[in-house]
Amino acid sequence: MSMLIIPRDPMPPTLFTDRTLGFLVADIARLLRRSLDRRLQSLGLTQAQWRAIVHLSRSEGVTQAALAESLEIQPITLTRLVDRMESAGWVERRTHPLDRRAVQLYLTPQSQPILEETYARASDTLNEATRGVTSRAQRQLIATLEQIKHNLIAAEAPAVSPNQSGTTRHGRTKLAKPVRARA
Repeated sequence: MSMLIIPRDPMPPTLFTDRTLGFLVADIARLLRRSLDRRLQSLGLTQAQWRAIVHLSRSEGVTQAALAESLEIQPITLTRLVDRMESAGWVERRTHPLDRRAVQLYLTPQSQPILEETYARASDTLNEATRGVTSRAQRQLIATLEQIKHNLIAAEAPAVSPNQSGTTRHGRTKLAKPVRARA
């Protein structure tokens, strides 16, 4: 007599479905970017350009390195992108007043109409995406996502223990030498 053995699924079935929070957030972000890309094509903006302009509008004077990190692209890729945006007259580079090796980025007045149109089309995209979702549900969703973001940022922060003291000149927490117990 043979016995039928059904292998156990090593992972719960819901862990890898598209209905989990991580997959939904990633899919929604991708779909929103794709929709906004289509709406901004007539302005001649690439996704990299409009994302850089929006990030710069939120934190002008940011260094190229910090902007590359925010956009999750390599610094050399950002350098080429900024070269093209500078040639178009949308961005200007300025030497950092405290570190002449660092370059800060600023939007030019010429980029303002593009930024305003980007925000208007982004608003249209969000209105389309949230059609049928009540204002109350949107506020609750935003509050929930902000809490999740806060939790993830807090989880990334280094835990400060009694063995840590001071910071390096780059603002990073430096570790004190471990204290060895005497025998």
